[in-house]
Amino acid sequence: MNSVRRNIARTRGLLPLAAVLPAVTLISAISAGPAAARDAGDSPALHGSAKPTVVLVHGAWADASGWSEVISSLQAQGYPVIATANPLRSLSGDSAYLAARLKTINGPVILVGHSYGGAVITNAAAGNPNVKSLVYIAGFAPDKGETTGELAAKFPGSQLTDDPNAPLPTALSAVPLGGGPTDVDLYLKPEKFNNVFLSNRVDAARAAVLAAAQRPLNATTNVQPTEAVAWKTIPSWYLVADDDRTIGTENLRFMAKRAGSTTVEVDAPHDVMETNSDAVTELILQAAHGSRPSLAHTGSGRQAAVLGGAAALALGSGMLLVTRSRRGSRS
Repeated sequence: MNSVRRNIARTRGLLPLAAVLPAVTLISAISAGPAAARDAGDSPALHGSAKPTVVLVHGAWADASGWSEVISSLQAQGYPVIATANPLRSLSGDSAYLAARLKTINGPVILVGHSYGGAVITNAAAGNPNVKSLVYIAGFAPDKGETTGELAAKFPGSQLTDDPNAPLPTALSAVPLGGGPTDVDLYLKPEKFNNVFLSNRVDAARAAVLAAAQRPLNATTNVQPTEAVAWKTIPSWYLVADDDRTIGTENLRFMAKRAGSTTVEVDAPHDVMETNSDAVTELILQAAHGSRPSLAHTGSGRQAAVLGGAAALALGSGMLLVTRSRRGSRS
């Protein structure tokens, strides 16, 4: 076993699953964490030759077109892709809508959620045996009873407000819809959009276009508790944006670690699909290839359990296969 670990640790690229699975079956089987112990037969890559369908779910202040580069890359590699509309009306209603859409898809599904879309896939995928992997792209991964509003406020980092006593986050503008105090549509103010959503990583003209085309989030979504938690039974992968000013990077790390996700950290803003679409595509492909997730190690030290290299680490009385690397921003 020592020689196996040394050989894995010396390998810089990701090893093919077939080459390492026999040697690490015992290691993986005794790993700890909600999503760590999985039977190898659950790997979508082992369910015949047909490729799984990748379903992409956008979040607030965006729409399905935000996945355009990711869609092109996946389709070029032969993957069927659906970038579904997310109504952004209520967590329960949005989750029910996605759950109904998923039931119309035959065969295995890789389900991907960005931002608020992460909360939607967490609820919608529960109990669906076709969903083989969850992929969170700077997304919410709530536990039962939690709201997205409380998760975004758990640790500092979100710049949606610079006044904690304000009745509404100061980066947002509200459009009342007449159905009560929470029945309002929330928009990111155009002058705040580039900083909060894109961490000033794109030019002002491009940020203005995205701000003009944003879809609003109904305030109800922030206060509705999560009812089902798919990441407790379905393997998950997680992309942490190192410069996330919408949800907050430390909040992303907390959720990734708690879910036991295989995690990659990327030097990117919250809208990572706009600036680092290649990194998003690569993580989705890792999930689609069926690489077994292991207990992620994330935290403020910026080092995470990620997918580029491989190393076997001793953890207490058991062994845990952890892959490590760092991703930089796309040039």
